Amino acid sequence: MTTRVCVINGKGGCGKTTVATHLAAGLAVSGLNTLLVDLDRHRGASRWHKIRPKSAASVALTDWRKGFGSVPKGVQRVVIDCPASLRQPQVRDIVAESDLLVVPLLPSIFDQHATKLFLQRLHKIKKVRSGRKEVLIVHNRCRERSTASRQLDAYLADLGHAPFARIADRTLYPQLAARGLTVFDGTSQATRALQEEWMPLIEEIEAVSRPA
Repeated sequence: MTTRVCVINGKGGCGKTTVATHLAAGLAVSGLNTLLVDLDRHRGASRWHKIRPKSAASVALTDWRKGFGSVPKGVQRVVIDCPASLRQPQVRDIVAESDLLVVPLLPSIFDQHATKLFLQRLHKIKKVRSGRKEVLIVHNRCRERSTASRQLDAYLADLGHAPFARIADRTLYPQLAARGLTVFDGTSQATRALQEEWMPLIEEIEAVSRPA
């Protein structure tokens, strides 16, 4: 069974590519045949993939500019890195191709407002509104005890949401990305601790992938 995970938000700079590459690498490290789809015009996922060491767990790459939605035979998991600027018909098309939606956001007033508007756009789609397409919110670059993080949690609660996962604000992330790597490619105590933050997302993807 092929499971498609869409990393999406109407706000740029919220860490969609970091989330997408980590999910792809985490799934690949677990032994799954994984495809990373780069839909973003900035091509961040493609640049990361280009410098990824051959010794790291293999992640295939495509951009879907031709053959939108096509997946090679044998692929088990697809992670889609979406651009920020999407019109509603494009959002509908991408949601239709996805089994699970992951929405990252940062603890800032700009991200909060933009994400609120984007969640409202998603809610207009029947399968999202009915709960048939699950939406997982990721509190990215989280500083657990900061005022900004507490305000974000309160803001989401007012909207009827809560973060499904919290990803810590660590300099290790850009350092690894510059080498085509993720925390899932490391074995140090620091990387193993950060891997735990991603496990709720990885486990939920696998839960969605299991036959009903």
